[in-house]
Formats: sequence, C-alpha cells, structure tokens
Amino acid sequence: MTLILNNDDVKSVLTMDVTMRALEKAYQQIARREAVCRPRIDIQIPTNDPHKMYQWGTMEGGSLSGYFAIRMKSDVVYEREYEGARTQEKYCVKPGQFCGLILLTSIQNGEPLALINDGYLQHMRVGADSAIGAKYMARADAEVVGMIGSGGMARSHAEAFLLARKIKKIQVYSPTKANREKYALEMSEKHGIEAVAVDRPEDVYKGADIVAGCTDSAVAVVFGRFLEEGTHVTCIGGKPDEETLKRIDVSLRLGTAPAPWGLPELLLPDEHITYAAMPERDAGFQMKRAGGRGHGVIAEDRMVFFADLLSGKRKGRTSPRQITYSERGNVQGAQFFAVAGRVYELAKERGLGKEIPTEWFLQDIRD
Repeated sequence: MTLILNNDDVKSVLTMDVTMRALEKAYQQIARREAVCRPRIDIQIPTNDPHKMYQWGTMEGGSLSGYFAIRMKSDVVYEREYEGARTQEKYCVKPGQFCGLILLTSIQNGEPLALINDGYLQHMRVGADSAIGAKYMARADAEVVGMIGSGGMARSHAEAFLLARKIKKIQVYSPTKANREKYALEMSEKHGIEAVAVDRPEDVYKGADIVAGCTDSAVAVVFGRFLEEGTHVTCIGGKPDEETLKRIDVSLRLGTAPAPWGLPELLLPDEHITYAAMPERDAGFQMKRAGGRGHGVIAEDRMVFFADLLSGKRKGRTSPRQITYSERGNVQGAQFFAVAGRVYELAKERGLGKEIPTEWFLQDIRD
C-alpha cells in the first residue's frame, strides 16, 4: 500500500530535532558520494495575465540508505508591492491555496511508498538548514536573534535556533506592525523567551548574535551597514546586500549538487535553473533574471564546505569578532529523501495517513 500523508500527519511526527538529524546525515552522505541530488529546475510559461507566470518546479535526490524523493510544485507566481516592500507571491487555483507534493519511492524495488504534502516539511527543513549553519558557525555564546520577517519561515527558524544555541531573546521586524507584534507574542508564549517587535529594520541588528532574513522579499533584506561584529547571518528570503557580502569573513556552504556523471563541465552552484517559454517577453516578472545566476555562491573566496568542517580540513569561525554566513547550497533535492523518508517511517509506526493500493501507480505496459 502507498501512504498519503497530509500536513497534519507530517506535523504530528516531524520535530525540528528529527529534521536536523536527517539533514546532517544526508549532507554527510553527499560528501561521501553515497547520495546524489540535483538543483531545483523550474519551467516557466506566461499566463494570460501579463504580470503572472506559471511555474512548475522540481528537485530530487536519493541515497544508499534506501529512499528517493522528488518534490513537485505547481504555482502561479508574481510580484507585488505593499507597505514599501516588494515580495514574490504564489498560489495554485486561487490565492491562499498551494500545490506542493513529495513522491517518496524505494530504491530497492522502485515502489511508490508515499505521496506527501510538502508545506509543513518545507518550513521545517529550511529552518533546520539555518540552524545547522548556526550550530557550526555562530558564536558559542550566541543568545539574541534578530529576525527579519514574521511568517511561517520565521517561526520554524526560531524553533530551530533554540536547538542550535541557548537563545534568550528574539527581536523581530516585518513591514506590517500587527504581524510582527503577533509573532513576538507567539514566540514569547510558545518558547518562554523574551521576544520584542521593533519598529525600524535597523533595530533588529542591535545586539543580535544571529541575524536571519526570513521573508518573501524580491529585494535585499539584510543590510551590511547595520551588522555588528561577531554576527552570524542567514538569509532564505530576499538576499543580503553588497555591503553584507563585503563584510562576511567566513561563509559556510552545506553542499553543492554534483555534476552529471561524465560531464564535469556541467557542475553548477546555482540553487535553481530555469527553462522558460518566450523568455524574451517582458512580463514584468522573472524568477531568474536574464544573464543572472540562481543565487550561486555567497562570498566564494571566503567559503568553507560542510564536508571540510566535518573532516577537519578547514575551520569555520576562528574569532568571536568575525561576521559569518551560512547557506544550504543547491542540495535541496537531498533534503526531501532524507526528511520525507524519516516522516514515512514515523507515520508507518503510528498508523497515520491514508492507504491506497500501490497497484494504482503500476501498469503492465513497459514504458
């Protein structure tokens, strides 16, 4: 039987600790070449609305541990401005609805094991990534988080940072006052720490040991002129500005997807690769600008790989005064076989989800 798992099923078994352990294991497997993955690939097609684009995105990976997974997203994407911020928005069918699915299979016999909603797992795996970066790069005495953003990613990041360091305070800024105040109250009540909403973005940086950009911004959200000595920085929405890039002393990259077998020249550090119908059309919006890179590498000349830290070949932070940065790289495909595989195991143990006949996915005509 094949399991169908929704977000409530995933939430009932997936903790941040489980997520972080699964990801660290997957990154170690990639370093040993026991796992393989590829960058995210997007297909973009213009819609009838000149300001909106249809986007199909996938990322995939698997390992000798037994699982393969592909994550699939079907979105209509566009940009909008509100309260002085420019953000990337998306929906499926109608605003407020989304379609993201993970197909988990067995590498031993190819069996479709589970079809899983990706929403809750997505937030957990991204927060866990940032916390792994903080675990290896933030100062040991880090206790104040400066949070830029107050949505779902900001919530999972708070939970994750609490596992990486003994966090005592979160100071948060987002453009909408009600949202940042709601977030601060929720974090204080949920985690039993001090959480305050600040009225100016620059106030997030004051006294912060970790600064996290967790927004859906289409422009820079982390500003180097505000960073204090010793800060560790992550940014999973928007981007760091040029001043931030100049001030980074050491940048940790958790991994890079390998080149296709026998084609080393196709090795790319890009987080996503886009194929577009009518790419020359000026739709006012492109997830990847012409001639640009899909994120690429942050502070490449000051970068250290996670595998090098584990092996002892390289060091990360060497001074409490250094400004450090961490990024996942383009190994998100590996995240889904690792975390979804563990979710599947835990859900099976607890009898969660809905079972459908595996035969529904099979056929007797060779394809």
